[in-house]
Order: sequence, then structure tokens, then C-alpha cells
Amino acid sequence: MQIIVLFNLKAGVDAGAYERWARTTDIPGVNALGSVADFQVYRATGLLGSDAAPPYAYIEVIDVADMDGFGADVAGEAVQKVAAEFQQFADNPQFILTEAL
Repeated sequence: MQIIVLFNLKAGVDAGAYERWARTTDIPGVNALGSVADFQVYRATGLLGSDAAPPYAYIEVIDVADMDGFGADVAGEAVQKVAAEFQQFADNPQFILTEAL
């Protein structure tokens, strides 16, 4: 299972501050979870073949190896703390559950 998270930053949030937090807290913390095979955060840089701005500034891809374990992991106090910090940065993030065809 991969969870795709699409989001923009809240108004007034400094992108540099968010990206420092993502590199030092979010990415290593999520990658340390036993239920997660890999976690990456991407900054959108454009739309292929267009000068228009991308609809989302950031994309997260969480490669979940064990959904039951992931549910237990995200209920833990450490992940809840990181999730609360994330909510201070992200404006209405969309968490999309996916499966390969």
C-alpha cells in the first residue's frame, strides 16, 4: 500500500522552515517506523509541458509494508506529536490510499 499525500503550506508558513522540519524530523521519523518500507517528500517544481503552477506544492509518498502495523504506529505518542507539527505547516492535506494495478 502506498499513501500519497498532496498539500500546500498554510498561508504565512515559511517554506524553508517546513523543509528543514521535514528533513530533520518528519522524514527520519516516518522512515524509522517498522511498518513503513520507505517515505519520501517531494517539492513540486512544475507541470510537464505547461507554465502553469502545480496544484500542490508538496507530495509525500509513504510506502507502507504493514497497514495493521501502520495503524498501531500512527496511534503512538511520538507519531501523534509529529502529526500535530505537520498540521501546523500543511493546509488541508489530502491522504490518498493507493494500490498497484
